[in-house]
Amino acid sequence: MQTALLAGAIAGTLLFFYQYLVVVPRIVAAEAYEEHNEGDESERDHARHSEWKPNDGWERTFFTAASTILTGIGFAALLLSTVVLCGFSLDVPRGLLWGLAGFVCFAVAPAIGLPPVPPGVPVSDVHARQLWWVMTVVATAIGLFLIFARPGSWIPRMAGGILLLLPHIIGAPQTIGSPIVPAELVRAFALASIAGNGLFWLVLGAATGFFFRSHPRGSITER
Repeated sequence: MQTALLAGAIAGTLLFFYQYLVVVPRIVAAEAYEEHNEGDESERDHARHSEWKPNDGWERTFFTAASTILTGIGFAALLLSTVVLCGFSLDVPRGLLWGLAGFVCFAVAPAIGLPPVPPGVPVSDVHARQLWWVMTVVATAIGLFLIFARPGSWIPRMAGGILLLLPHIIGAPQTIGSPIVPAELVRAFALASIAGNGLFWLVLGAATGFFFRSHPRGSITER
């Protein structure tokens, strides 16, 4: 728990500052386009009042920081429990590899079908997106495990490759409509979000390996 708390807090705090400096300005720019979009004013007012969101300023910053740090702690606990339950050893280099695997599972693979988008971009049904996202994460995680856990056996590696491709063969839910923000802003937001996730996972993996190896009981695993 100490390892998960420390590593997750460090990675989550770093991701918060990255988002605050790089991602949030793009969200604000997209929201400006959304506010100036031509549409029915009553519908916009209804949507604005039916959905709660923090006010701009310190309230929005606080909730963003808290949620990002808590998410980092949760992912650190997930990564560490997976490593320990599978009986693998963990240090900084191995932690970087695990962080890279987490980045592929939770960011790269889902972004192939559902790239991050700013406000003002139409999206498909939320339940369909959630179902496809979970399927992609689980299939990618199992696929990577089968490929790299037993590198000498071709049957698990073939099954792992099929699992990596399966969500994309099925296809992500399709969106209907046109974005009201410029394509350059949509592309910049997606790249910034993916880059931030990459930074987060690499720092999370390295920090988890460092604190776990430094702990007196951090050498209990053998593989």
